[in-house]
Parts: sequence; structure tokens; C-alpha cells
Amino acid sequence: MRRILVIEDDLAIGNMLEEVLQKAGYRVTHAWSGTEAALLLANWRPDLILLDLMLPGMSGEEVLKRIKGVPVIVLSAKAEVEHKVALLLGGVSDYMTKPFDTKELLARIQVALRSHPMAEAEILTAGDLRLDVQSGMICRIGGDAEEEASAEGETLAVEETSAEEKTLAEGDRLTDAGDRQRQAHLTRTECAVLKLFLQNPSQVIPRSRLLDRISQDTPDCTEGSLKMHISNLRKKLKAIGCEDRIEAVWGIGFLWNDGFKDQKKSLQIKSQAEICEL
Repeated sequence: MRRILVIEDDLAIGNMLEEVLQKAGYRVTHAWSGTEAALLLANWRPDLILLDLMLPGMSGEEVLKRIKGVPVIVLSAKAEVEHKVALLLGGVSDYMTKPFDTKELLARIQVALRSHPMAEAEILTAGDLRLDVQSGMICRIGGDAEEEASAEGETLAVEETSAEEKTLAEGDRLTDAGDRQRQAHLTRTECAVLKLFLQNPSQVIPRSRLLDRISQDTPDCTEGSLKMHISNLRKKLKAIGCEDRIEAVWGIGFLWNDGFKDQKKSLQIKSQAEICEL
């Protein structure tokens, strides 16, 4: 299901767009200001954006500078031809002047999405842990809902899944109908780190290689901040009831211990041959 971010501060128009888009089968997330939209887009990528230009906080034009690789349809009361031409030549997919016809908008959305095929979902699992790389959502699958609700750590919502009830913070819905889950959202850096760990279980990843590899997915991680990001990731894993398997290997880096705690070999790695060759 395609995900659309609506950036619109007008209450009536925003609610109308949400209703129309949801009826058309889209997942909808709503940002009411340019600043809120920028915060969302820092850690999440929708399939299409509907953007108003006159927004509180950060303007629509400023938000546009932060959007890459996502089709944008501008919905604005600004009707000047020069302004439309400048934005269209600047990279927006389409421009509609308010008021607009919703049927025409839906048709233009289909055209814009047609030129941006939906990326296949990248799901990584480790035991009862599931990571949706695209949305940055981690969840624990299985277990008793009441026991999970009373587990130590941060309190997270425990939901019985169904096609209509299991809605994520960004408007996404999980597809595992019938499972009981606890979930948390990762920042872009936390997601990149966990993705690398899950792809290389029980292998030591030197700090330098870890930083080099995750830089492909996130630009805001440095040698000084790496420990902080891993600490935050550990807290979120604990909060959803998952056993912390991130282990520090002194003087080298980190590893994801894939359940081999009885084999101290994973913590006593000395040979370069046992270090992950990324």
C-alpha cells in the first residue's frame, strides 16, 4: 500500500484530503507545519508528498529543499504562472491550484506514482525481532499481550493486529494479522546500525567499517556519537521486550550476538579472520 504525506495546515482541507486518500486505498500521514514535516522526513520516506506552500514555521519552499527522491505535488492558492513554472522546472512532479477537484487530484497522484515504482519492502528478522528497514519500525512478534504490557522497561502500546487496528505512528499498518506485537520507531542512524548487525550476525564489525557502511544510509553518525546511537538502540530493544544482543568487543567494535552466548568465543575474538569482512 502506497504511503502519502500530506503537509497542510488548513484543518478542513487536511481532513478532507485524509478522508479522500484513505478511501482511495492510500496510507496517510499528516504534518500540520513545515517544521513538523521536516522532522518526519528526517527519519522516514513516503511514496508521495502533497505539499502546501504557505505553512507555519518552515515554508513549503524550504521543505522542498529537504525532499529527495520522492514525487511532490504542490497544492497551493498561489496561481502565478511564473511561480508554477519555477517549481515545476525545479523538480516538483505537479502543481494544482486551490480549490481543486479531488478526482483530478487522485488521477494526478496515480500518474506521479506510476513514474516512481514502489520499492520492495526490506524486512529483516532475528528470532522474535522484526525490522522494517523502509519505515524504521522494529517490533517483537509473538508472546502474550498482557505479559508484554507489564514487562519492565518503557511502556509501549500492545495491540491485537488486524487490517484496520494495527496502525503505526506514521500511518503505516503492519501486515502480520493475528500476531501480538510491541513496536518502536528507530531513527535513521539506529535503523542503519541495526540493519548492518542483522545482516552480519555473530561477526565483529570494527568501528571504522561500521561508520563507513552506515554512512550510505545516514550522514549524522560520527565516532563520537556512535556509542550514543547504540545506547539508544539498546534502550528501544529493551522497551519492546527484546533481549539486548549488541555486544562491545573491546578495542575493535561491536557484534550482534545471534544467540550463541554459551560460546564465549564471540566475545573473545582475537583473530583477524574472525572479524567481519564488509
